[in-house]
Amino acid sequence: MRTIPSSITSALASGVTKFAHVWVFSRRDGQSFAFTDHDRPLVFDALDCEPLTSLRAGAVDKSLGLNVDTASVTGVLSSSAITEEDLARGLWDGAQVEIYRVDWGDPAQRVHLFSGRIGEVRRGAQAFEAEVRGMQAALNTPVGRVFSRFCDADLGDARCGKDIENAAFRASSTVAAVVSSSSFSASGLGAFAAEFFTRGRVVWSAGGESEVLVHRVEGADAVIELLDAPTISLVAGSVFTIYAGCDKRFATCKAKFANTDNFRGFPHMPGNDAIQARPAAGQILDGSSRYS
Repeated sequence: MRTIPSSITSALASGVTKFAHVWVFSRRDGQSFAFTDHDRPLVFDALDCEPLTSLRAGAVDKSLGLNVDTASVTGVLSSSAITEEDLARGLWDGAQVEIYRVDWGDPAQRVHLFSGRIGEVRRGAQAFEAEVRGMQAALNTPVGRVFSRFCDADLGDARCGKDIENAAFRASSTVAAVVSSSSFSASGLGAFAAEFFTRGRVVWSAGGESEVLVHRVEGADAVIELLDAPTISLVAGSVFTIYAGCDKRFATCKAKFANTDNFRGFPHMPGNDAIQARPAAGQILDGSSRYS
């Protein structure tokens, strides 16, 4: 049961209040930030609460039992603390969130509304929306490996073991022309077939990375479509390095990367068709491998 201080109860009963929301974020890198929807800065537990008039709290949904409490925060990327680059790098992923309702005249008078962690973050060029999940969400998190026909390693990481700094899997290029806010044509990639860089990544010389959605070949140029608009200004002449993509399939690991020894999936795992299959005439039923 939530305990409401008598001073706040009295203020609510009077019909005249001075309340504001305060959000306290504690990131996994140890940094803490506080924000408020009040129009002036507040001091809250030795933290300076930055006023963000463009930050808005969504509805807080709380329930009994083990159902996950949820909330949301939406706002404009107008704070030096919440930048597009930090969101893209995942610095805010999993950050702990505490939401309070406080008396802005005396922030020591407060009511704790919600406690949780940031879940999914959807962002655009100027705004973001962060899902906030209650502390019960950790109880619904799968523990251990998920058995799938697809690889669960990231291309080039320690579990994959493939050296993608090799010239066969990377190339340096320059933006030839801007097609849209998230796509461009590039020169110097003629040695690579279409789709070679699909699901790969672009590392910009000016800083930041982008995920490749589609790689097409149009004449002498390659057309690169990104999953999201890059954090830098996309202009002709921008220099970047692009890395091969992987669709996590065993056939791709074998044909494209010759790295089947390190494949981290289970490509021969029987599916529902094998479970439901019945003996048929002419089948060899000696218990040997189905893939020999």
